[in-house]
Amino acid sequence: MEIAVIGAGPVGLMLAAELRLGGAEVVVFDRRAAPDERPRANGLVGRIVEQLDHRGLLERFRAEAAFTGPFPGLPFGPVPVTTPVPGLMLQQPRMEALLTGRARELGAEIRRGHELVALDTVRGPDGEYRLDARYVVGCDGARSRVRELAGIGFPGTTDGELMRLGHFRGDLPLFGSGLARGWNRRPGGRVLVTSLAPGVVVAGVREMAPEPAGEPTLAEFRAAIRRVLGEDLPLGEPLWLSRTVSSARLAERYRAGRVFLAGDAAHLFPAGGSSLNVGLLDAVNLGWKLAAVVRGSAPESLLDSYHAERHPVAARTLTQTRVQALLDRQTGEDGDALRTLFGELAAFPDASRHLGELLRDADELPYVTDLPLTVDGEPTRVAEIMRAARTVLFDFADRADLRDAAGPDVKIVTASCPDAPADALLVRPDGVVTFSGDDPASLREALAAPGR
Repeated sequence: MEIAVIGAGPVGLMLAAELRLGGAEVVVFDRRAAPDERPRANGLVGRIVEQLDHRGLLERFRAEAAFTGPFPGLPFGPVPVTTPVPGLMLQQPRMEALLTGRARELGAEIRRGHELVALDTVRGPDGEYRLDARYVVGCDGARSRVRELAGIGFPGTTDGELMRLGHFRGDLPLFGSGLARGWNRRPGGRVLVTSLAPGVVVAGVREMAPEPAGEPTLAEFRAAIRRVLGEDLPLGEPLWLSRTVSSARLAERYRAGRVFLAGDAAHLFPAGGSSLNVGLLDAVNLGWKLAAVVRGSAPESLLDSYHAERHPVAARTLTQTRVQALLDRQTGEDGDALRTLFGELAAFPDASRHLGELLRDADELPYVTDLPLTVDGEPTRVAEIMRAARTVLFDFADRADLRDAAGPDVKIVTASCPDAPADALLVRPDGVVTFSGDDPASLREALAAPGR
């Protein structure tokens, strides 16, 4: 076996599809016997939406999404940001189903009910067996067994605030006590009431409290609502209930020898819904690199660029989500003053644009844009050319010397483009531009560099 991916959540499934596009053999292991039906995430925001387009997946997501397109604005904690950001609204179980279908179409094997015991041992329904994989990738969440076995530290902090969240069958209740749709502040915490789909109410409550043992119950949820709101909130039949404690953590390293981490196994953010967006982009970055090394078309040193590129992204995301959490959590007159002034600053166009870019993606690498191309006389989108997940040389000046310098492993696209930034662009499978210019020697240097 070439690559074992531990965890069949969205990040593990996305990684499996990327590995198969790159020609690598991959098996996904998940300790759950069946997919998790809890809607832990309700959508995606930012660059990952563009990456789904690059892989031809956006149409599948769009067909089932409640919304796809630029959000006119997003909240930065409790503060509105008016800069448009690309996004889509689709609950996590449907994302997993679509990504499962894609991974299997490409030939990935998914084994459910198989739990990692050691880095070389899996326990399945018929007992333990040896895991003989060249590489192991932990996409197994906040309590990652892979991270633990690899001895990778996970420093950070855990919040003392407990959040209970539930989906209930019915319509939005009549609001009492001055409740508004969304989060409502009270001296003892915050209460959420909203709806993301017809006939389903989303309710939540945050308070400073220890996390109880056992599974969450409706009685516990109602008691928390009463403590914070001062009255009962009429809610219908619960579809699911959860409780979480926010953490702000970042793995010390994303690689330990043949072991890698991605998604929540590598980072936990305390606010803002960034975890899944960042985790899926981890998978896109790592997938083509692992596949290239397994194929023998890239040196082992290429894999070090995964940590070098993705760890700073998570660190920057951790910084901005800590600020979001602080803005949201600070209470009393100090909190009101902080949110008022921050909101005034965020209304300035440059500040709004900066916050919008942070919400879109904390990655500062140069990515290819959707240039207006004509290939063989036909209008073509960059996203369509990137579907095969290969390195591409976009030749805008019909330069034979640049095409010759690219070599046999690079897909060459000769195109006309009125907005071409240079004679040629070299674009990695994940959309990163590693060369923009007209010099064949510089192109060869870019191809030879780590992270090419």
